[in-house]
Amino acid sequence: MVTLRFISEFSYKMKKKTLLTFIIAMFIGISSYAQMGWEVGGYGGVAYYFGDLNTRFHLGTPGPAAGFIGRYNFNKRLALRFGLHYGSVSADDANSKNSYEQRRNLSFKSNIFEGAAMFEFNFLPLEHGSHDEFFTPYVFAGFSIFKFNPKAELDGEWIELNPLGTEGQFQGDEYFLVSPAFVYGLGIKLSIANAWSLNFELSSRILTTDYLDDVSKTFPDKDDLESLRGETAVIMSDRSIPNAEGLQIGSPGKQRGDDSNKDYFSFIGIGVTYYFGDIRCPTF
Repeated sequence: MVTLRFISEFSYKMKKKTLLTFIIAMFIGISSYAQMGWEVGGYGGVAYYFGDLNTRFHLGTPGPAAGFIGRYNFNKRLALRFGLHYGSVSADDANSKNSYEQRRNLSFKSNIFEGAAMFEFNFLPLEHGSHDEFFTPYVFAGFSIFKFNPKAELDGEWIELNPLGTEGQFQGDEYFLVSPAFVYGLGIKLSIANAWSLNFELSSRILTTDYLDDVSKTFPDKDDLESLRGETAVIMSDRSIPNAEGLQIGSPGKQRGDDSNKDYFSFIGIGVTYYFGDIRCPTF
């Protein structure tokens, strides 16, 4: 658990440096001689969310993650990669050690469906079927489009939060449930059994939305919200624990989230791929 926390915090701090490193590595890789061909496969693992409802990198609520990998190898170092990904993320203020967040008492869960395109660079030359060039660490970066839909539980029923305008959005001005993201990550690749390879990787996304968790800015005026959206919207907007006087924290304009930092999510997984290009014959 400590290792995963370190990886998550390191990934968050290094995201601005990753793109520059990858671009330099990509141009270096072009000089490596070719082993062209497609490989396809899948992966499974876990998904993590970090944002307004998980500000301290709590790793106690992983969700399942799975996906499809399609990779075209230009040579031993450089590849163009496509992916279709699924992940389930969630968070709950009850898991926070911050007293304000505990009293705020917000929570959510969301399924994520994503399509991505990335360039991938191997630090070492990798050739399928080789006894010498069968292992490499690698990095990748690119862009994705993902769909999400945050929900929260009320009386045993999971309620979609976007249509409720929980931060006072007018009807028609709700945040979009489809959004672009910048994808980056690193991993270790191991060629086994000639055409087959294993991939162990960590990937993360820099999002353009701060509403993956339905939390971003301030509490709305409850009277206005009720007139616009109804009683359920008011309940889901402010689920805070009342104080001794029975008052909740959701006064108009009071901080509900922090829109200065966007949400993000990460996948940790193991993948298996099959290579359809030319296989190097073993040497004796």
